[in-house]
Amino acid sequence: MSTFITEPSRQIPIDASYDVAVIGGGIAGVAAAMAAARQGVSVVLIEKQFGLGGLATLGNVIMYLPICDGNGKQVMGGICEELLHLSVCEIKDPMPKARFTPVPDCWLNDNDAPKLTEERSRKRFLTAFNPYAFQLAMEQVIVKEGITLMYDTVVCQTITQGDTLTHLVVENKSGRLGIAAKQFIDASGDADVCAFASCPTYTSANNVPAAWYYEIHNGELRLAVHSNPYDKEHYQGNGAVGPFFSGVDHKGVTGHVLETRRLINEKLEKKRKDNPQDSIYPFGIASIPGFRVTRCLQNQFMLGEHHMHTWLDDCVGLTGDWRRRGPVYPIPLRALQTDTIGNLFVAGRCISADHSVVDVTRAIPTCAVSGEACGDAAALLIKDKITDNKVPLEKLQKLLIDTGGLLDRRLLENGASVAS
Repeated sequence: MSTFITEPSRQIPIDASYDVAVIGGGIAGVAAAMAAARQGVSVVLIEKQFGLGGLATLGNVIMYLPICDGNGKQVMGGICEELLHLSVCEIKDPMPKARFTPVPDCWLNDNDAPKLTEERSRKRFLTAFNPYAFQLAMEQVIVKEGITLMYDTVVCQTITQGDTLTHLVVENKSGRLGIAAKQFIDASGDADVCAFASCPTYTSANNVPAAWYYEIHNGELRLAVHSNPYDKEHYQGNGAVGPFFSGVDHKGVTGHVLETRRLINEKLEKKRKDNPQDSIYPFGIASIPGFRVTRCLQNQFMLGEHHMHTWLDDCVGLTGDWRRRGPVYPIPLRALQTDTIGNLFVAGRCISADHSVVDVTRAIPTCAVSGEACGDAAALLIKDKITDNKVPLEKLQKLLIDTGGLLDRRLLENGASVAS
C-alpha cells in the first residue's frame, strides 16, 4: 500500500488582499491587529476558532499577569495596559470563588506618593477576568477598528518568492483560498507560518496535561485549576510529570486533550467522593488545549535570561517576570522579525526566546507587548513604502512611546527605580 497520495493540481482563488495579515487571534494577534489598524493600513485577523483571546479566554487561563516589575513600577503600557483594563471592564466587585479580580485600587491612582508606591510594591498590577466577557469585548474592539475577521480559518501553506512571503493558503467553509498581503504576523502561538515558510524553529515536546475549567459547586461558580507539575525551563526535569506532548502534530494535540480531560474527570470524581453531600459538576471546560510552549522561532538572536536588566538598541518593549519580583527583560525587534523572511514578524509565545526565559515571554501581557510592536513595525514598512523590510527603528520606538508604550532604559535597571 502506498504511503502517500497525490493531490491533483488546481488553481486556488485569491479571496482578498491586505496590507497586513495577522495569523492567530490570541492576545498577541489581537494586539498586533489593533496596532496595525490604528496606523491606517488594512488588516485581516485569521483565527481557527470562533472567538478571540486564545488560551486567555478559550482556555480559561484568566490571569492577566503583572505589567509591573513587582517592586512598585509599571514596565508595560500601550495596548497591553489597554487590554488589561478591557479584560475586567464589566467587573464591579471581586468574585473570589470564580477568581474574577478587578485592577487593584493602588494602580488606578496616578499619584506617586510614597504610601502609594509602598502599596504597589505589595500588590502587583494584574487582573483576573471573566473569559467570556473579555472575549466579547475584544471582538467588539476588533470590529470597531475596521479589521477584517476570519473565523474558522486555518492556514495550511505559504507561498514565497525568494525571501518574501506573498500569500497564505487557508481553508475554511468556503474551501481552499489564497490571502495576499504585504506584511505578515505569525501570532499562531505555534510558529505555524514560520514552519510553513521554512524559517528556523525549535520545538518543545515537554507540555504536561493542564486544565483550567469552571465548575458549579452547590450553586456557586468556581474556577478549578489542575496541572501536572511542569519544568519552568520547559524540559522534562525539575519534577515535571508526564505524559509529555509537543503540540505540533495532530496525534499530540488530541492526546493532550484526552489526557487533560481524563485529569478533569479524575479530579471531579475525587471531589465528589470527598464531599458526598455536595453538588459538583463541570460547567465550562476549555475549548482549546492548554499547551504552554510548542514551537518557537529560532533566529540567530534568541532572548535569554542573561538579557535581564539589559538595554538593547532595538528594544521595542519591556516585560516583567510574573513568577518573581524584580526582573525586567527587553523585547528586541530582532526576536520578532524573522531572519530569513523579511516581511514575516512573530508575536506571542513563539518569538525567538530560549528555554531560560520562554516561561516569561509566553505570558499574556508579554504577548500583547510583542504583538503591538509587530503591528506597528509592519504598518510603518507599508506606510513608508520600504521595500527592503528594514524597519525604521527610531521611528518605531517613538511611535510606541507616543501611543503609551514604556521604553525607558532606566526601567531595566535593577529594581526599576525610575518610571518612564
